[in-house]
Amino acid sequence: MPAELPRVGTIDERFQSFNVEMVTVTGGPFWKPYPAATPEKTDLVSNRSPIDLASPVLRKFASALSPAYLRVSGTAANSTFFAGTSSGPSRAPAGFKYVLTRRQWRDVIDFSNAVDAPIVTSFAISPGTRDAEGRWKPDQARQLISATREDGGHIAAAEFMNEPDLPAIGGAPTGYSASAFARDFAVFHAFMKQAAGEVMILAPGTMARSPEATDLFLAAAPGIDAVSYHYYGALSERCAGGQTADAALSEEWLSRTDETLAFYRALRDRAAPGKPIWLTETAEAACGGNRWSSTFLDTFRYLDQLGRLAKAGVQIVMHNTLVGSDYGLLDETTFRPRPNYWAALLWRHWMGSVVLDAGVPIGQGLHVYAHCQRKMPGGVVLLVINNDAQNTHELTLPVSSMRFTLDAASLQSAAVRLNGAVLTAEAADGLPRLAGLPAGAGAISFAPATMTFVVIAGAGNRSCN
Repeated sequence: MPAELPRVGTIDERFQSFNVEMVTVTGGPFWKPYPAATPEKTDLVSNRSPIDLASPVLRKFASALSPAYLRVSGTAANSTFFAGTSSGPSRAPAGFKYVLTRRQWRDVIDFSNAVDAPIVTSFAISPGTRDAEGRWKPDQARQLISATREDGGHIAAAEFMNEPDLPAIGGAPTGYSASAFARDFAVFHAFMKQAAGEVMILAPGTMARSPEATDLFLAAAPGIDAVSYHYYGALSERCAGGQTADAALSEEWLSRTDETLAFYRALRDRAAPGKPIWLTETAEAACGGNRWSSTFLDTFRYLDQLGRLAKAGVQIVMHNTLVGSDYGLLDETTFRPRPNYWAALLWRHWMGSVVLDAGVPIGQGLHVYAHCQRKMPGGVVLLVINNDAQNTHELTLPVSSMRFTLDAASLQSAAVRLNGAVLTAEAADGLPRLAGLPAGAGAISFAPATMTFVVIAGAGNRSCN
C-alpha cells in the first residue's frame, strides 16, 4: 500500500556521491584495468596522466548525478605535496611521493563548482609533514585550505588522513600507532577549528573491523562532526582476493555491508552518540575492483547497498571511483558510462531524501526499498531487486505505476538495458531519455536478475508531502 508506507528517516540530498583519487588528479601509478592486469605483482599498476577535469563529457556525466560530494583523497593523498604554484617541482620533496600543483587543484575546484559537488578531502601526513620529533605540522593543510578559498572552492568536510588503520601502505611514518594518531588528530582538530571552522571533521576513515580501528575511532571521537568509514566486500584478484563472480548475487555477499556498518554504528553509539555516519569510500572490491566490477553483475551490489544503507540511516555513500580502474562509474579512457553509472543515474532521478519502510522482508529474489519520489509531492518509488537468477517474483500494488527495469543480455555484460533498450550515451546531450512502461494495478512480475524502479507518482503518501 504505497500511500501507507511509513517514514523511517531521511538521508542527505548528496547521499549518493563519488571519489576521484588524488593520484588521478596528480598523475601517477594506479590499479591497471583488466584485461591488461594479471595477478602477477609486477603488473598490478600502470602510470596515468593527470585526469582532464575540464572535459565537457566528464562534466556532463558527473553533473547528472548531482547534487553530490566530490571526495579527493585515497592512499596517495597521504604523501602528496601541495606545491602552491602552477608548475611545482619536477620531483616530490623529501618525505613525499607525489606533487599536486596549484593549477591541478584549481582544476578540482572548477570541476567541483561546475558539477555541484563540494569537496571532501584529507591531508598529507607523510614524513615530509613532520618536525624533527615526528609530530605532524599543519603547514601543508593550511596552504591547501587557503588556496581553496582564494580560488573559489568549497571544502565541505575533511578527514585527517586516509585509512589510518593501514599506515604502512598509506605512507605514514614507520611504526605509526593509534597513540601517534591520537596526538596528531588533536593537532589537526585544533588547527581546523581555528583555520576552517566551517569544515566538517570526519573520522576515523578506517576500513577494518578490528581492535586497531576501535582504538583509532576512540582517539578521534570527541572531536568529530560525523563518523566516516570505508567498506569493500573483498580484495580484488590483484591483491590475492578470493571472491568469485558466482557469489555476486548471493545474500551473504550483499549483506556484508550491513556487518561493517554495524561495527561502526556500535562504536558511534558508544563514543559519539547521535553523530551522522558517512561511508566515504566503497566499491565491489579494493585494489581496483574485480573483473566484473565494470559489468552489469556488480549493479546488484551497487543499488542494494544504497537501499540498505539509506534505510539504516547512513547519510552519505561515496563510490570509489567516478573514473579510474575497473570500479569506476565511467571508463577512464573514454568517460563512457558503465552499468553502475546507469544505476546511479536512475537512483538520482527517482529516489528522494525521505526513506520509507516497504514492509517487505529481504529474501532471496526480492529486495524492496522505498523512498519518496524526488521532486514529486506524495509520490513513492519502490526499488525492487530480483537477485534470483532463475525465478520470477511478484508484488501486488493497488494503484497504477511506471516501471523502469534494468537488465542485460548476460550478467557480465558491459551493456545494460532499460525496459529492453540498451542504454547509450549517443544522445545530443550525452544522456538518453528515461522512458518508463506503464503498469496497471495488480500483480507486477519481476524477471530473474533484474532491478526495477517502480514509480507511483499518485501514491498520495503524506510522508512525501
